[in-house]
Amino acid sequence: MTGVSVSHQEISSGRPVVRVPIKPTAHDLATGRDPERVRIFDTTCRDGEQSPGAAMNAEEKLTLARQLAVLGIDILEAGFPAASNGDFEAVRRIAEQVGNRPNPPIICGLARATAGDIERCWEAIQPAAFPRIHTFIATSDIHLEHKLRKTRSEVLDIITEQVRLARSLCADVEFSAEDATRSDPEFLHEAFRRAVAAGATTLNVPDTCGYITPNEMYTLIRGVYENVPGIQTGDVILSVHGHDDLGMSVANFLAACEAGVRQVEVTVNGIGERAGNASLEELVMALFVRRNYYARVFGRDDIASGQSEQQLTNIQFKEIAKTSRMVSSLTGMVVAPNKAVVGANAFRHESGIHQHGYLRNAATYSIMSADVVGAATNAISLGKLSGRAAFRARLAELGYELNEDELNRAFVRFKELADRKREITDADLEAIVSGGLKEIGVEHFKLKRVQVQCGSASIPTATVTLLVMETGKEETDAAYCAVNAVVAQHGLDVELLEYSVSSVTSGIDSLGEVMVRVRDRRMNRIFSGYAADTDVVTASVQAFVNALNRCSRNTNTPQPIHPQHSSA
Repeated sequence: MTGVSVSHQEISSGRPVVRVPIKPTAHDLATGRDPERVRIFDTTCRDGEQSPGAAMNAEEKLTLARQLAVLGIDILEAGFPAASNGDFEAVRRIAEQVGNRPNPPIICGLARATAGDIERCWEAIQPAAFPRIHTFIATSDIHLEHKLRKTRSEVLDIITEQVRLARSLCADVEFSAEDATRSDPEFLHEAFRRAVAAGATTLNVPDTCGYITPNEMYTLIRGVYENVPGIQTGDVILSVHGHDDLGMSVANFLAACEAGVRQVEVTVNGIGERAGNASLEELVMALFVRRNYYARVFGRDDIASGQSEQQLTNIQFKEIAKTSRMVSSLTGMVVAPNKAVVGANAFRHESGIHQHGYLRNAATYSIMSADVVGAATNAISLGKLSGRAAFRARLAELGYELNEDELNRAFVRFKELADRKREITDADLEAIVSGGLKEIGVEHFKLKRVQVQCGSASIPTATVTLLVMETGKEETDAAYCAVNAVVAQHGLDVELLEYSVSSVTSGIDSLGEVMVRVRDRRMNRIFSGYAADTDVVTASVQAFVNALNRCSRNTNTPQPIHPQHSSA
């Protein structure tokens, strides 16, 4: 694999080698994956979209799920089917389409430890070739007292009953002990023993509040590894889930892997509730760059000695940057420039000393190169003379599978852009398609025209023509305030929370990409809007209108159930 070659003395961790002889699962055998790899469980479609304003519609989730399968993840947590009818349908479509493609991931659905949730989850994921039910209940005393209002004995009985129900439906069952890192270790061990006895095949240790430190995580996992039957024999896989409230989630996960964990639950770009989840790209690249070190820790002498080219995960590294951009566009969550692995500055060198050393030998100031994760400069791909076949083929290469209606809309936008922009790059195409996917559904408001006058000594004025689809009436006023004034007459009351502008590509004719986040005061819910245009003002107004359409489409939709904040 192309990359930066780094040779140095490996530092011993001083911890014992932990080789987990995991028995091949049906999924491993069918897909030819190394059973001793670190399994990548992606929860971007479930936990990731719990970021305020990051909710995705069914089409967006399906598009992302297809790309995650190409990326090579092992388990795709498609959603929480009991949350709403919309989430159920999204999970079911992913199970049907992504769960049956060649070399598919396991399709997983989340369920609280209740019969209703578990049965609903099974109904959604059943069409997949390799389905998994992921059920959970809290085990920390603070959760038992204040959220569940149950005794330890009652929780243990629930685990036995509900895991047994899940196993009667599905051969692959994961059990999570919510807030495990703040639980009494002895009670945690007993909860896991009950789950294994009832049929759980994966045990997950969540750091729900992002509270633990790496050394504590190692000790906690070793305790579970040594005190719960089935893990050391390879019959049960030990997993970890965590949040980044103290900025230690990836470090915690690596410590957990050293202690015997062989499944990590992550999100692309680290998105998720509060400070987010452990980042897929950071953890995967840590295992890649420090492959020899972790191979020794895992007892994989064949890899550490160079006898095997086997990687420690199944991830296709060159798909990482593309997947990151897709998640950012679909969710409206902008990637910070200094974000490890996928940030805009991740492979840039500003200091003269650094540049001098890098030009002489890249390994002086870089431990990996941009091309390893597919972050090389976008190639010029299409122009205004390109036809529909070339357009469709290039989108397919970028991971977008569109139906005829979606393709027609995207092709119109492509031609409009090609008339104004000489060279169309892959990033431009991704922006075009992401914007189109976001606005699938009824458009209550449609932007017809925007005109702005401004200057250093003049008062900025704007004229906006907005078509209100219910009446077909054109109403014109000025700027965002004008748009607000118009939509308020039709029952919307929104507050602009966030507005960001970025350049999709370089050059004077670059597309301006705008993401906005608004709060619907009536429902107290947050929605995002996205648009791209060579005119940043047009993109700004369109993004705002797109966010308003999302608000309008969800006016009569019940608030989705949150798996952790809603009692069963």
